[in-house]
Amino acid sequence: MTLPRLGQPNLGLGVGLRTVHFTHILNEQPEVDWFEIISENFMDSQGRPRHVLEQIAERYRVVMHGVSLSIGSTDPLDFDYLTKLRRLAHHVNALWISDHLCWTGVAGLNAHDLLPIPLNEATLAHVAARVRTVQDFLERPLVLENPSTYVGFAGSTMTEWEFLTRMAEATGCGLLLDVNNVFVSSVNHDFDPVEYIRNVPHRRVVQFHLAGHTDCGTHRIDTHDNHVIDPVWELYRLAHELTGGASTLLEWDARIPEFPVVHAEVLKARQYMTKRLPPTRPVSTSTRAAHGPPSIPHPLSFIIPDVA
Repeated sequence: MTLPRLGQPNLGLGVGLRTVHFTHILNEQPEVDWFEIISENFMDSQGRPRHVLEQIAERYRVVMHGVSLSIGSTDPLDFDYLTKLRRLAHHVNALWISDHLCWTGVAGLNAHDLLPIPLNEATLAHVAARVRTVQDFLERPLVLENPSTYVGFAGSTMTEWEFLTRMAEATGCGLLLDVNNVFVSSVNHDFDPVEYIRNVPHRRVVQFHLAGHTDCGTHRIDTHDNHVIDPVWELYRLAHELTGGASTLLEWDARIPEFPVVHAEVLKARQYMTKRLPPTRPVSTSTRAAHGPPSIPHPLSFIIPDVA
């Protein structure tokens, strides 16, 4: 395990926990370093999904990744939702909680989408104030991800990487650098993804996301339904070099193959590391105690998978 970043350890190479892999994971106990769960799939579940999660959390490190925080919304923060989030994090000993720099609804209605925000001073002040409140309430590190985007705002006055930098510095939050989203958005908005990677605040990056996406010719869609493409791997190589490495997670949320295929995909990351991480084994209960169908990002709909 490498040195902590913002107080958080580098967990190694992990995969998103998905329903179709439950049986394989319980029976085979694969040597994956850690799992990321979609928070909303387990917050209100007390059946088999929660039972499986409890067993997995006893053996593996777990972090939580949400899709409904709506940190950029003008609606008041949903403290009922935050209470459930905090309770689940405590229950599974989640090392951190992440979500997206976006808004997901207005007037109490959930659009089930990760909607872009205008990147300007007013939005920055609004988001930063909400991040501080959420971090105090959750009593755990909040880590925010750069989303894939398909439209922008004429009123934006700064780049996304400048917004992320200033937000992180103003609030002390961590960043989840989704390398695939950087690439997807760079095609959709015609910017240089290398410039983006070079200009995010590297010391604030707690986690990486990697995934496949769909090439639609004139634009790309973040579908998480295939292998990571070579240009994204090369961006990851650069990001790993500049940050010194961080917990790396492979997302595969549609047309999901067998678990060994997904695990093998994230293990490819070792080929792109400037400094290789030592292999880590699943964390036992004693070690953990000492340390204390799919969701698809899409420009029109974000569907939380059914884990029943």
